[in-house]
Amino acid sequence: MSAQHDDTTTASGAAGGFFSAGGALDRFFRISERGSTLAREIRGGFATFFAMSYIVVLNPLIIGAAMDSTGLFLGGGTEPNLPAVAAATSLVSGVLTILMGVIGNFPMAVSSSLGLSAFLTYGIVVLPGMTWADAMGLVVIEGIILLILVLTGFRAAIFNAVPAQLKTAISVGIGLFIALIGMMNAGFLSKGDGAALELGTGGFLFGWPVLIFLVALLALFVMWSARVRGAILYSILGATALALIVEAVVGVGSKTGADGEITNPYGWGLTVPTLNQEWLQLPDLSLLGSFNLLGSWQHIGVVSAALAVFTLLLANFFDLLGTMVAISKEGDIADADGEIPNSRRIMVADAIGAIGGGMGSMSSNSGFIESTVGVGEGARTGLANVMAGLMFLLTIIAAPLAAVIPTEAAAPTLVLVGFLMMQQVLRIDWTDVEIAIPAFMTVVLMPFSYSITNGIGAGFISYVVIKLLRGKARDVHPLMIVTAVLFVVYFVSGPIQNAL
Repeated sequence: MSAQHDDTTTASGAAGGFFSAGGALDRFFRISERGSTLAREIRGGFATFFAMSYIVVLNPLIIGAAMDSTGLFLGGGTEPNLPAVAAATSLVSGVLTILMGVIGNFPMAVSSSLGLSAFLTYGIVVLPGMTWADAMGLVVIEGIILLILVLTGFRAAIFNAVPAQLKTAISVGIGLFIALIGMMNAGFLSKGDGAALELGTGGFLFGWPVLIFLVALLALFVMWSARVRGAILYSILGATALALIVEAVVGVGSKTGADGEITNPYGWGLTVPTLNQEWLQLPDLSLLGSFNLLGSWQHIGVVSAALAVFTLLLANFFDLLGTMVAISKEGDIADADGEIPNSRRIMVADAIGAIGGGMGSMSSNSGFIESTVGVGEGARTGLANVMAGLMFLLTIIAAPLAAVIPTEAAAPTLVLVGFLMMQQVLRIDWTDVEIAIPAFMTVVLMPFSYSITNGIGAGFISYVVIKLLRGKARDVHPLMIVTAVLFVVYFVSGPIQNAL
């Protein structure tokens, strides 16, 4: 209690009643009601931003560096315009993250979904006749459908139809998934030649980036064990400072060359930490509004376009479900019945994120699982989102700010959060095989298939099949059956679309 009191008084002492406990800001975001403080929300917002700031660099490399079927890049040019993609990513992410905080009052930052960005890049715009503008039009349509499903109550109904222990399994699976992401982003694990994954490079740990990851990881573990308030944020900032020093002295360099091929296996994975760059740049926002709402229906046909929308819809639909569950459980935000406060508003904001992402040419935007890093730092309300969103907006004119933080510095936080979410596995009754098997399929498929949606689908299908074939149909909510069938269609939609 004393630590919480210190946070509150420190943050509000010089700021006046608006920022104080019981003040207007506190009442609007219900900060004290959720057991948080202004200082924790600010720290949580910064931690979330630092953990996911890589999206400003990575999203342009996915959607900005690939040609559509007509040979043009995002925006219609003959050359990639990565600065424009980065600026639009920052703007859209910032606005939508703040919107989520204000509307949903939920500590879940919003940005371009990497999975859906990759799907658009490698599965949609390569279809004969498709353009980037057409693909973004599909994203807008998907978002509109999502919004309709929320307003009609269908999306919330499906969320409430999922058994509580299966929701827990979703959270645990996501924990393993983001821990895997952290280890791979840092180069601690990598794709080997003869195996799916291997330790480091060639089965060995070597190189400055991996060393910095390990030092930051162990330091974070020690600080967390000692209950150091701000441990996550300190680890990110400390590792970044160390990385800047190492790069300045040793000159490690990037892992990949200009063509994207690995030329330095022991280099920095995504961003090279350096202060030697142009900090203030005029933003190029030319990509905003570059979408064609109905172009895809003309170019690839109604059936193929409908299948693409369905795939986007289902992935976005259940990615949000998993992320909401993970954040609410990590922050103990849900009530005694497992209900998440303002869930309808959260879903509305998420649907607007999909629409805004398409209109901004940034792919579908949705909740980021890295938000659990901010929750681990103490964030419990949408105020943390406001802070993270403001940081995103800052990167519009100071894009190099995000590029200073190497993924190796942020990756340890993902591993720690994965550990924290894994602890919830005790809430699953592993002696009841009818729920234990679906829970197991959910947990293992997320990291094994590198997809939250695949894990949820496997769990839903196995749960429904086991219950129905054992004559316990009354135990299964009808919406679970409908959803399981939709997942079956989802898992075979790729071959069907290719055949058509």
